[in-house]
Amino acid sequence: MNFHIEDDLKYCPRCKDEYRAEIETCATCEIPLLTGVAMRAMLDEKNKAKKKRSMEISPDEELVDIRRGPVLAMKELQKVLADHQLPALVVNEKSGCGQGCCGAELLLRVRLSDIQEVMAVLEEEHVRSTALAEHDTSYVDAVFNTHAEQATCPACGCTFPTTQPTCPDCGLCFA
Repeated sequence: MNFHIEDDLKYCPRCKDEYRAEIETCATCEIPLLTGVAMRAMLDEKNKAKKKRSMEISPDEELVDIRRGPVLAMKELQKVLADHQLPALVVNEKSGCGQGCCGAELLLRVRLSDIQEVMAVLEEEHVRSTALAEHDTSYVDAVFNTHAEQATCPACGCTFPTTQPTCPDCGLCFA
């Protein structure tokens, strides 16, 4: 990440937002902030680790299939990973109907040793590309229980009687 870090300010290690020195917690991520010096050290350490990683995948390395999809989508994810210094292979698994009407699906493969970083990058990309960063996910684990008197919609957080199979606020259907 290329941005100027001031020693007398604080920064969120997750979203990289900048805060005044007296603020202790990130308003978005709700995690403790780092001083400018600590943030710079953390980013330098990450950059050193990235530079050490080879972008070449050798034949003897153990690979994991992490995503399957259309050619363009897999190539796009491969580029996102490469931008984070994470090598990935896109391979054809010979799928499709064979008549030319269905596009082939490709597999995105990464090193098993890189899987934690890869999943974090893909999660960050998903949040960025779907605008979920602005979405309230506090109700995501809500369950529609037909035996309860009221339910909370997992999409919008609206509370409504379980006699209705549809959320009155967002229209999510539970039938």
